[in-house]
Amino acid sequence: MIYKTAVVLTSIVATVSAQLPLVHSKETYAPLFQEWLKVHQVQIEESELAHRMEIFAQNHDYIEAHNAQSKSYTLGHNEFSHMTNDEFVEYFNLNGHIKPGALRRNPNGVLHTAQNKTMIPDSVDWVAAGAVTPVKNQGNCGSCWSFSATGAIEGVYGVTHLNDADYSLPDLAEQQLVSCDTVDGGCNGGWMDDAFNWVVQNKGICSETGYPYVSGTTGDSESCVTGCTNVAGTNINGWVDVNPGSVTDLMDAAAQQPVSIAIQANQLSFQLYKSGVLDGRCGQNLDHGVLLVGYGTWTDGTAYWKVKNSWGTSWGMDGYILIERSDADLCGVLDAPSYPVF
Repeated sequence: MIYKTAVVLTSIVATVSAQLPLVHSKETYAPLFQEWLKVHQVQIEESELAHRMEIFAQNHDYIEAHNAQSKSYTLGHNEFSHMTNDEFVEYFNLNGHIKPGALRRNPNGVLHTAQNKTMIPDSVDWVAAGAVTPVKNQGNCGSCWSFSATGAIEGVYGVTHLNDADYSLPDLAEQQLVSCDTVDGGCNGGWMDDAFNWVVQNKGICSETGYPYVSGTTGDSESCVTGCTNVAGTNINGWVDVNPGSVTDLMDAAAQQPVSIAIQANQLSFQLYKSGVLDGRCGQNLDHGVLLVGYGTWTDGTAYWKVKNSWGTSWGMDGYILIERSDADLCGVLDAPSYPVF
């Protein structure tokens, strides 16, 4: 969903449908919409303006109603506020882009389980430690799996080399996975374990600079291009799946390094998430690959997982989300975690 040309709100209020059950007057939303367009640099065809403001207004009312309940998390506007939830799901291909049959386990049969539960720290933050690259944006392509996989490889590289005198965290190429990993489906979805396997077979992966990401703009997986040089030290030897359904085992794994996880993210509460610990309206039908980068306890006492997303920094807490950490397995966090190893 890409809108072009400059935006003019000259008569938009007059053209907004009077049938919408909006909380405020139509005049209330126009300046909010104008400011939102300016902040997020969204360009919309003039013929689409009224329709997009209607959707923005409905999302605005939803945000206000939620935030008035004083829950553990807040909602807010971001660059997706002009989309219905159906359009948002289509934009990121959140319906079924986790590859069918993906929940098979590592063929080596090994599962990560906590060996010494008393040694698991109360909190971990690999972002603060310097083992996580800046938040990226997958754009109009169902390539989340590649961002999760590269993030996990960047993470294990970071953990391994944090104390090196010349330490520098590599920014790895999602596009190489999207275009060259033929086991996965590019913009049509994939699976992190298969991406790890591709990197094993390829004896490493190139940098973002060496193989730039373009699928978010084109919406296409693009043809594989050879010739870039693998980043030294990214030649992982395999991966390990974490014992599913266990908070303790996932905490133990996340205390070791960032972990790839799959979640359900096609909810309106995800689309408009702003801050705090998400503790409701989230299922376990996995449709999105993300990166678990730590855990801790929020200011209100709610235990959380800290998750790096790939929807840009205007979304969530500068691109991150906190999800309730509990045996309830909110959003499916516990269902299929895995991490690469050297």
